[in-house]
Amino acid sequence: FDPIFENPFSTNCYAFPPVEFHETKIKELQIAAVFISHYHDDHCSLKSLNLLNRATPIYIFCQHAEMLEMVEQLGFNKVKSIELNQPMQINEFEIIARRALDAEVDSIFHIRVGGINILNVVDSWIDEETMQTLQLTTIWDLILWPFQTMREIEVLAPSRMTKGDPTVQELPPEWTAQIERLKPKVIVPSSCQFKLESWSWYNQVFFPITYKKFEKEINRVLPSVKVLRLDPSQSIELSFGEIRKAPAVPWVRLLTTAIVDYDFDATVEVPKTSEIAKNFPALSAEQRNQVIDYCRNELMSRYSSLEELEDDYFVNECFWQLTIFDQTGIARDFFYQLKGQRISLCLARPVLISWTSEISMFKLHRALFYGETLTSLYMRINDLNFENEIEVRLKTADSLRDPLIRCLFEGVFGAYQRKQLRDLGLN
Repeated sequence: FDPIFENPFSTNCYAFPPVEFHETKIKELQIAAVFISHYHDDHCSLKSLNLLNRATPIYIFCQHAEMLEMVEQLGFNKVKSIELNQPMQINEFEIIARRALDAEVDSIFHIRVGGINILNVVDSWIDEETMQTLQLTTIWDLILWPFQTMREIEVLAPSRMTKGDPTVQELPPEWTAQIERLKPKVIVPSSCQFKLESWSWYNQVFFPITYKKFEKEINRVLPSVKVLRLDPSQSIELSFGEIRKAPAVPWVRLLTTAIVDYDFDATVEVPKTSEIAKNFPALSAEQRNQVIDYCRNELMSRYSSLEELEDDYFVNECFWQLTIFDQTGIARDFFYQLKGQRISLCLARPVLISWTSEISMFKLHRALFYGETLTSLYMRINDLNFENEIEVRLKTADSLRDPLIRCLFEGVFGAYQRKQLRDLGLN
């Protein structure tokens, strides 16, 4: 399920705890089938799939036929679209994909084998309709539960991030209620299990929930449930009422014997975007010109083409400042006048700025030409104090409606995987 054989993966996600992959052994694997729950690059990576035997059947849940076509371009000839609630038989295994909360993107998996029921929630949330379906299974022998709540949105505007709120480190009440209803015998806290670059302040604020916290809360709510942590390479044998340790997976090696856990610290000092930009290499003259041309021209054309959103912060006139930083931390500002989807470049700094976006030139180039995703861009939004009237309006504004974020990602599909195909000489 969702095989990733890369470290780092998704540009800057480093396995935590650290691992290394044995590519030769991966290429020798004879896998009965691969199931991919959704198309996000940390679950569907063509670089990883490229290591597998081309006779391997690949089942993908994705509403975009283009993703299946890209996998076929790798040479796989048994690529199939997953239909929800339709059993798929692979030898003695029956796999049923169920609808996730984000029904247009995600899916979750019910695996049946030898009378044993396993639920893989992947990294999704479960809606009530799916919960009722899952409750028809009276005994869940094992559930893989995504225990982490990544603060991808909060880190975009750290000065507006709630600090010192103890509820941030609590399990969402929906989780514990759903786990109580499912009553699993064993639950495995399955996290994205990664850290970012060693210098990144995200490492202290991205992951608020620890393995230890998850186990404590589950034991409090359901003391009869066994919480089983599985680190990379570890494997188990599951039978009725019994779990036995099995030999480690031979194609991935755990590089530490330490039992690592996340260390959340909301009080960590937040570096300025100008300082973060110094961690990235310089662009070539051509790449630099591509970024500047985008800010001067293409961005406005792209923004004008987007659908106008109702009740949006930008329905009213807004002066937006976009700041890009080179590898030395030197800033270059662009100013735009926005109203709805109308946008124009200002020749001088407006008197009253009402929205700001910051990003390094290197990362903007990576987003434009490499399909790099928002998680690793180190964007910064509205990280200053505005006039009181603007601050009042910003309280209800959605950071993800930032003009640059919309231009880079709205309606864009598969950019990361297309770049992987180009790197492999297949596109």
